[in-house]
Amino acid sequence: MSETEGRSSADDESGDGATATSRVRALGRVKPLLLVAVGGFAGATLRHAVAGALPGGFLWGTLAVNVAGSFALGVLLFEAKVAGRLGAETRLVLGTGFLSSFTTYSTFALQTAALSPGWAVVNVGANYALGFLAAVAGRIAVRSLAAPGVTG
Repeated sequence: MSETEGRSSADDESGDGATATSRVRALGRVKPLLLVAVGGFAGATLRHAVAGALPGGFLWGTLAVNVAGSFALGVLLFEAKVAGRLGAETRLVLGTGFLSSFTTYSTFALQTAALSPGWAVVNVGANYALGFLAAVAGRIAVRSLAAPGVTG
């Protein structure tokens, strides 16, 4: 007889870390972390590619990904609210994982600190103003494509 054949279903609920039930529960706790990690890897990789592809170095690349990411996050969050078609796992992969690593506050802050005071103000203003406008534009885009009477 194998080790598991003699167990009752009550054994699965006993808290034994080797039981199938506890393994399923553990996987349920790990799955969101894996989804965020996969999205994060893809977002960071794309951010690096965009920053390297734009002329003028990383300053323009950081601005571009922050604005594009703000637009995408506006679309994602408003789409989830309006249409309800985006499940929790999709929001984890795309929002928490991909877009959070695609956009970059830390690089933006470091680059801003390295600029002269005048250019630092321009960089801060551009990132915040354009990022805000992009998020609003994403929301407007979803609203304009939504069914009539849907608000948000």
